[in-house]
Amino acid sequence: MGGIAGASVNPWDTATSARPRGGQTKRPAEFRKTLAIGLACGFVLPEEVACADAVAPRRASQGLVMLRVFLAGVAVLALVGPAGAAPKLRAGASAVDVTPERFPVAVNCGFAEVVGPAARDRLHARTLVLDDGTIRLAVVVVDNCMMPREFLDRAKDLIAAETRIPADRQLIAATHTHSAPAVMGCLGSDPDPAYGAFLERQLVRGVREAVANLAPADAGWAAADAGRLTNNRQWVLRSDRVRKDPFGALTVRSNMHPGYLNPDFVGPSGPTDPWLTALTVRTAGKPLAVLANFSMHYFGTTPVSADYFGRFCDKLEKKMGGGEKSPGFVAILSQGTAGDLHWMDYGRPQLKQTIDDYADAVADVAAGAIEKVEYRSDLTLAMAETRLTIGRRLPSPERLEWAKKVVAGLNGRKPTTQPEVYAREAVFLHAEPKRELKLQAVRVGDLGIAAIPDEVFAITGLKIKAQSPLNPTFTVELANGADGYIPPTEQHLLGGYTTWPARTAGLEVGAEAKILETVLGLLEQVSGKKRKPLPDPAADPYAKLVVAGKPIGYWRLGELTGPTAADSSGKNPGAFETGVVFGLDGPLPRRFDGLAAVNRSAHFAGGRAALKLPPLADKYSVELWFWNGFPADARDWTGTLFSLAAGNDTGDTVVLGGKKGNPNALTVLPGPADGDGQPGKTAVPFRKWTHAVFVRDGMRVRVYLNGKPEIDVDLPSKVKPSTLLIGGRPDRAFGFEGRIAEVAVYARPLSVEEAAARVRASDEK
Repeated sequence: MGGIAGASVNPWDTATSARPRGGQTKRPAEFRKTLAIGLACGFVLPEEVACADAVAPRRASQGLVMLRVFLAGVAVLALVGPAGAAPKLRAGASAVDVTPERFPVAVNCGFAEVVGPAARDRLHARTLVLDDGTIRLAVVVVDNCMMPREFLDRAKDLIAAETRIPADRQLIAATHTHSAPAVMGCLGSDPDPAYGAFLERQLVRGVREAVANLAPADAGWAAADAGRLTNNRQWVLRSDRVRKDPFGALTVRSNMHPGYLNPDFVGPSGPTDPWLTALTVRTAGKPLAVLANFSMHYFGTTPVSADYFGRFCDKLEKKMGGGEKSPGFVAILSQGTAGDLHWMDYGRPQLKQTIDDYADAVADVAAGAIEKVEYRSDLTLAMAETRLTIGRRLPSPERLEWAKKVVAGLNGRKPTTQPEVYAREAVFLHAEPKRELKLQAVRVGDLGIAAIPDEVFAITGLKIKAQSPLNPTFTVELANGADGYIPPTEQHLLGGYTTWPARTAGLEVGAEAKILETVLGLLEQVSGKKRKPLPDPAADPYAKLVVAGKPIGYWRLGELTGPTAADSSGKNPGAFETGVVFGLDGPLPRRFDGLAAVNRSAHFAGGRAALKLPPLADKYSVELWFWNGFPADARDWTGTLFSLAAGNDTGDTVVLGGKKGNPNALTVLPGPADGDGQPGKTAVPFRKWTHAVFVRDGMRVRVYLNGKPEIDVDLPSKVKPSTLLIGGRPDRAFGFEGRIAEVAVYARPLSVEEAAARVRASDEK
């Protein structure tokens, strides 16, 4: 990549303007002493010391610094505040146009490479520089799909040489518009070399201009619920609709973009990250910049375009009084944890809206949140960076041999089919079995920012928000590199596009857990505080009512990760099997508090939860909430809600009726024989939360549905249960496909009045 024509000379530069990697350059003792004096007096920034460590100073550079310190001495008393003075924030912002200068350009982020013939709207690199007198850092958000670590490392070196902001104080991220010129090769696309050189120059220019604009500032932040504007695009396929992957194997149990109300799919495989967070900065009482963060993949535009990210920025600038009132105001929208999110709600009929409608709605949420911000000028800054080496999922020898044959058959042309694409990707992965990731955390006052160079699933963002010692915290994905999707471990087992090995999804199965732990450690480092425990699982009105009923076990199934299914009493922890995914919205109302206090559930997609029970007599009750996503006309029993078992012996079991009769009605089976059951008469609604209570009182069995009597019959008990299997039975037949939550077991019969009270409590706000 080329350098910057006509760039100003930096006193820290070497003759080559290149920062050596792998070590520091020694400085003469007198120069080190001079730097220390300048640092103490405030006329040499810590970033300059860091740059001096990283870049061999020339004699002229040393002289410049010594001269600065000497001349500054006469003004020290005037310019250095009293001992213990509060830090004073300074900030600068810029928006540099990065629209291609020449067309056509190659565009990536699809299976095959496409060509962008013209600019539909302008692309920008938007920069915010913050300085508290001790630390200076830069955040740059670029209208691009993804930028590789190697490209950004080169750009950061040039920025450091130009602005004296060290590379590890720079956060550079892509918005993830799918309509921008290719800077990174992925799937069937290769980078556009001419555009990469141009973008590199513009990134340096943008940070340089933001530094030049530094001025006294104050800042604040706010978070708002924008959940109606983002949805999970990754849906679980029915067990009888599993699809083939690009290698010809039936592995796809979950995939993105199912289509609206598609009967082949059960429901989303994960939650959303609904919070829009905004850091807003003013100078002289006027808006200078807003750094917003929201988790929504992209809207969809024709190349070349900034997608909705650019429109959001334009609209927010107008809403906040840009133009003549605030001519330098820069709005920035960074990408949150949107690896599995999109604006389309596939559980409802298609919504007709334009990209401008959507961008305006997101900007309205941001503007409303910003109106409530309280500004401060004494905010301190902190930033930490570390490197983490992660293995890749490499092709087997057999697959590699197949891949090499396919690639050889291309005869130099670009791949166009999925098998061709993933064959070429297998060769790339084999050539580089490991990747080193740069992970970062930033603190602005009490606001936390995490930076991850991957496409992050929403549930990972929720884990970070829930445990971060800083409130609020948001995550910028595709920052400082682009190393592909990092689904949680349990999502890998469902297969689908986000797991197919490629440079865009090639990291090891356990990558998400390693990255999460590292990021939380960085947030602890910049905050000086320990991470928070997850929210109290029994603090809301519904849970308090259940606990007051003295259950012998209460498993909310609201975990954000497995394999443990926690018992709120702490006495009977259970275990999730593979084939269960976590963090879906639960049956209780969403309560937004700016963090993660949302009722959640587990989605059963082939696995069960095994909950150990203390000894039970012949009087007990089981209650739960369930959300069924499987049709009633596909198999004999639609699904098993639970089974009380002793080893492999099946006891009381509750299923949903199917082709055998009473479709979607609750049916009690007192043992493994299907013909011994007692059905109810009420069909349970499809894809809707429903409450059920099973009661055994000696020979008498009762079932309450949504707080009303449904079944009342004499049925013998055939086993003394020791385990409660949620979502299945011992023989694994007719597994439940959908969500279950709020499971409680009592060593006594529950009354219909108690069941009705549970249903009423579920509506409490």
